[in-house]
Amino acid sequence: MEISYKSTRGSGETLTASQAILQGLSPDGGLFVPTQIPRLPKSLQELSQLSYQELAYEIMSRFLTDFTPAELKSCIQKAYDSKFDTDAIAPLVERDGAHYLELFHGATIAFKDMALSILPHLMTVSAKKNREEREIVILTATSGDTGKAAMAGFADVPGTRIIVFYPKHGVSPIQEKQMVTQKGNNTHVVGITGNFDDAQTAVKKMFHDPDLAGELSRAGFLFSSANSINIGRLVPQIVYYVYAYATLLREGKIQEREKINVVVPTGNFGNILAAYYGKQMGLPIEKLICASNDNKVLYDFFSTGIYDRDREFILTTSPSMDILISSNLERLIYKIAGEDSAKCREFMGSLSTEGKYTITAAMREQLGDFYGDFATEAETAQTIARIFRDTGYMIDPHTAVAAAVYGKYKAQTGDGRATVIASTASPYKFTRSVLSALDAKYDSMTDFELVDALHGLTGVPIPRAIEEIRTAPILHDRVVDAEDMPGTVLDILGIS
Repeated sequence: MEISYKSTRGSGETLTASQAILQGLSPDGGLFVPTQIPRLPKSLQELSQLSYQELAYEIMSRFLTDFTPAELKSCIQKAYDSKFDTDAIAPLVERDGAHYLELFHGATIAFKDMALSILPHLMTVSAKKNREEREIVILTATSGDTGKAAMAGFADVPGTRIIVFYPKHGVSPIQEKQMVTQKGNNTHVVGITGNFDDAQTAVKKMFHDPDLAGELSRAGFLFSSANSINIGRLVPQIVYYVYAYATLLREGKIQEREKINVVVPTGNFGNILAAYYGKQMGLPIEKLICASNDNKVLYDFFSTGIYDRDREFILTTSPSMDILISSNLERLIYKIAGEDSAKCREFMGSLSTEGKYTITAAMREQLGDFYGDFATEAETAQTIARIFRDTGYMIDPHTAVAAAVYGKYKAQTGDGRATVIASTASPYKFTRSVLSALDAKYDSMTDFELVDALHGLTGVPIPRAIEEIRTAPILHDRVVDAEDMPGTVLDILGIS
C-alpha cells in the first residue's frame, strides 16, 4: 500500500514520503500527515520476536513507501548501532508499579536520539531520490534536547549544514554544554535571549518567508527541519511504542491483544502523537496519558477544549517541556476535525492572531483516547525522591512529571493495567535537579561534582556523552535576539 503525505492546511495535493522529509514543513505552514495510517504488518506475537532494528523496518517501511527495502534497511543499520549503549536500544525497566521505557541510551542521552539518529540518513537518501543538488540547511529550534541530538546526527554529513537556536537561559547547564561544545564543520549553535516559543515561532516564520527561501535557493541552499514537525522525525518514534508492547509480550508480562496504558511527558506533542499513531495502527493501547509540567497548556486543552497560549511562561526543572505552543498538536486537530484543512487553518490562524482557539463539541468527543494532568515543581521533586528512596531507581525530572501524573491517574481511576512510562532523558542530563530533590546539601556543588555524586549514589556508569563534555572547549558562543535570527542565518551561510 502506497502512503502519500498531505498538509494539514493544504488543498489536498500530496507528496511522497521522501519529498515530505526533504521539505520538513509545508509551504502553506501546515504539517505533513500520512493520507492513511497503515495497519501493523504482522501479528503482535510475530513482532515480539524481532530485534529493534527488524521491528523498525517493519513499521517504517509501511509509512516510507517510496524508500526501497535496501535504502531503508541501510538507514536503520547506520542509525541503531554502537552509538547506543545497549543492544536493546530502548530497554524496559520495571519499577514502582510501571514499566519505564528508557529512551536515553543514544549518543546524547535523551529520547530525541531515537529519531535523530536516523533522520540524517533518511534525508540524504531523500535528496538523492529527488535529485536535489542544493545544500540542505537544517534549521531547528530546541528546548534543550533536539538541538544536541540533531547536531550529533548531522555533524559532518556531506551536503548538509545545521543551525540550532536555543533559549540561552532556558536549558540545563549540561544541555547547554552539550550544545556549545558540539564539533563538526557544518554545525552552528546560537543562543537567543527569549524562550523556546520565541525561537520556534521565528524558525517557522523563516520557513514561510518566500523571499528568504528564494535568496537561499539562489545561493544553493534548501531549508529543512529536524524538529518533530518533520514527518521523518515522527515515524521513527512510533517504533519504540510497538517495541515496548512487543517486549512486554515476549517477557510474559501481558497477553497478546491485552491493552496497556502509555504515559508521556509532553511539550511539543510529537512523542505522544507517535503513540497515538501506534494505536491507530492497531497497537492495543487503552489510555494515552499526557503529562504536563507547570506550563500546563495541554492539560487545560484536554480539560476544556480550549487551547490558550496566553499565560505566564514558567521555567521549570523539566525544560524540554517548557513550551506553550505545542506544534504537533496540529496533526491531532486535523485528524479530529475530520481532516478538514480549512478548519485546521482557521484554528491555527486563531492561535497565531488571538493566542487561542476552541474546538467543537464533536471534536472533543474524539479525545477519549487521552487523559491529561500535570505535576507541579514540588510534586516532580517529591516523585524523584520517593522513587529513588523506595526502589533505588533514579529518574530525570521529565520522567518524574510522567510518573507523578500516572500516580494521579491511578488514584482517580483505579486502572491497574500494565503501563509504559516514556523515560525521556538520563538523570545525568539533569544532575542538579535530581540531586537537589534528594537533599539540599548538593546545591553548592559544581555541575561535574554533581555528576560524580550521582554516580556514587546510583552506581550507574557515567555516560560517554557526559564524560566527553567535562573538559571540552566552548566552540559556539553567539547569542542574539529572536528578531535577529534571519540575519544570523544569512551571516552563518555567508549570504550578504
